Formats: sequence, structure tokens, C-alpha cells
Amino acid sequence: MTQPAPTPDPDLEGLNKLVGTWKVTGGAQGQVTYQWMEGRFFLIQHVDLEQDGRRHKGIEIIGHEQAFGAPPSEDIKSRYYDTMGDTLDYVYEVEGDTLTIWGGERGSPAYYRGRFSDDGKTCSGAWVYPGGGGYESAMTRVG
Repeated sequence: MTQPAPTPDPDLEGLNKLVGTWKVTGGAQGQVTYQWMEGRFFLIQHVDLEQDGRRHKGIEIIGHEQAFGAPPSEDIKSRYYDTMGDTLDYVYEVEGDTLTIWGGERGSPAYYRGRFSDDGKTCSGAWVYPGGGGYESAMTRVG
């Protein structure tokens, strides 16, 4: 007997708000594009930003982590890789019109929190860093 094909966790549907190409302004400027990988288990983000005079190009894979033989993670996790050699981990949370991206693990003191406009064409918020700092950041849909 064959096993039924796995299906994506319904909580990934909240990430649909991100699909497309966005112009980023604020403390980092540039463009990001989100697209579903075939199967819709993972969302892929392509990043091309400038921040503090440095260009950051990278790719991020967002979805439920699943180790060999283990069930999928409860949180929607991601790993970001860039041309500066960084590998950064995040947890994504979409609740209604609010997007929270936790640096490292859920509840981290480093996070982004933004709100999508009613028409879904913008997401405005800020990155918050422990001990102060951070910056305002907005995304406007361009494609």
C-alpha cells in the first residue's frame, strides 16, 4: 500500500501575503522577492539590499524544519544565507495582518514586527534589537 503524499501545514498559508516582489525602504533599501518552491512546503526569499553602505545579497528558505525521521517543527523557521558569509536563523509568525520575524527563536529580543495594509500592497514596521537600536522598515509591493 502506498502512503498518501504529504501536504503542507495550513499555517504556511499566512505566508501568501509575502509572495511577490517588494521595494524595501528604511534602515535597509533595495528589493526582496518571495516565491513558493514547488510543493508549497517552503517559501524562498531572494534578497538584494543595501544597509550601512554594504550590499547584502542572499537567499532565505522559510518553512517547517523537519529532521530525519522527526515530525515537522511547530514554528515556521528559516535560514538565510548571504554573500557576506552570514547564515542567520529566524522564526516567522503571521497573525491576521501582523508579521513578526524573530531573530533566532520565538520570543527573541531581536525581531521585526510589521503590519500589512488592508489592500496588501505595503507592510510597515520596525526591527528591534536588544539593548536599543533597530530601524524602521517598510515594503511596498512592486510585482
